[in-house]
This record gives sequence, structure tokens and C-alpha cells, in this order.
Amino acid sequence: QVQLVESGGGLVQAGGSLRLSCAASGRTFTSYTMGWTRQAPGKEREFVAAISWNGINTYYADSVKGRFTVSIDNAENTVYLQMNSLKPEDTAVYYCAAGHDPVWIATRKWNYWGQGTQVTVSS
Repeated sequence: QVQLVESGGGLVQAGGSLRLSCAASGRTFTSYTMGWTRQAPGKEREFVAAISWNGINTYYADSVKGRFTVSIDNAENTVYLQMNSLKPEDTAVYYCAAGHDPVWIATRKWNYWGQGTQVTVSS
């Protein structure tokens, strides 16, 4: 059974930083792209960032480029999202996700989701 378990969310002031972690288990993810999406109250879920399992390819939403960094530790089966210069508009539930290549590369369709972790940025 595939599990994606997020941690690291919380409350932070604008301009601050947080690091989210996602522990993946239940299958081999070598042919998957791992990533993060988020959903703010009253809004649709949106793409944030993603990384290929080998760590070579990274993808970012324009709204987070230069502020967020996605990384992966293959030995620990863990994906990270370092979030710097946080803004109130970054407030959302952040979800870890896994998408099977090459379908994800072509369609950005995710196969697995975590349960989410809340990030709240105060002004």
C-alpha cells in the first residue's frame, strides 16, 4: 500500500521559512516524479513544485520560483520542499504527490496523494 506522509507544516510570519518533508513508502518510486501541490480555502488545488526521482529534473510554478526549492533523498525515500520568503498568499494545505512517468511528464497527472499539511503565513 502506497503511503505519502507529509510533515513540517505550521504557522510562520511573512518573510519566514519552513521545510516540508514527505516520506514515501509502499512501492518502488524510481519511475515516478514526486512533487507538491497546494490548496487554499475556496480555491482549486494548484501545482507547486516537482522533482524526478533521480533528482535531475525540477519543475516550479511561477509563483514560487526563486523562493521554494524541491529536493529528494533517495536513500530515505523522502522529498523535501524548502520554502523561503513566505507570503500570506502561500497559506494553504500542502499535499505531497507521486506521478508515474512518462504520463506525468505529458499530463501532470498524479497517481498518489498524501493527506496534506497545513501551512499558515501571517502578515
